[in-house]
Amino acid sequence: MRLRVAVCTRARELDWRDVLGPGRGVCYDLLRQVEPEVAGRIHDEGWGRHRMAPFGFGPPTFPRATRAPGRYAVDGPGYVEIGSPLRVLVEAWAKVLLETPVLDWGGTALRVEAVDLVESPSFESGRGRFRTATPVVMKGSGRGPDGVRTTRQAFLVPSDVEWPGYFAQSLRRKAESLGLDADVALEAITWVGPRRSMATAKGHKPGAAVEVDLSGAPETLRALWSWGLGQATSAGFGWVVA
Repeated sequence: MRLRVAVCTRARELDWRDVLGPGRGVCYDLLRQVEPEVAGRIHDEGWGRHRMAPFGFGPPTFPRATRAPGRYAVDGPGYVEIGSPLRVLVEAWAKVLLETPVLDWGGTALRVEAVDLVESPSFESGRGRFRTATPVVMKGSGRGPDGVRTTRQAFLVPSDVEWPGYFAQSLRRKAESLGLDADVALEAITWVGPRRSMATAKGHKPGAAVEVDLSGAPETLRALWSWGLGQATSAGFGWVVA
């Protein structure tokens, strides 16, 4: 499940480093106000057998803002989405946000207008199409054709040979971290966006937005929809379009 936070701002643009960069800190700061022990556990130890941070978020989005080349435009009414397959996180965020008049997003004031709970699709058929609003980040082996590792920062895009395998592995690891059925599979890649590099608090990460068909247990697919796809979802990558 996720929260859609309706916001309004007088700002006109965000610096590109602040599109995703502040989000992880915002999520933790909100959580600490209600569930400090849970926030500390996730931050320090991670969740489940793979020690992951089980949440994601989308960037501040302002559909009516006037677009301009090279700018991330904001203006007037918009929204921010945050989500997690863990109900305790979503309920904690909702409690705080309902009492928060202004959200500080990297120094930009976002006035909170409303907070709505958005349930995940049912995925009763055991299949679903997922399209991301932000790039999916995946790391590969870093090995060349001869099998020798040449780097530990081998970021992949969907056209790379290793991408489908590592992407499918990340889906299973997320399911295992939540104690869910890990028999989840990538059935098809139906669309790939341009390669983009986005700023985080720990530097830039490259990737590409994607649309993929997945199959698996409905509960697992619902969890992935709420969490996000690929790696670095707690930094805003791989956020699934509602």
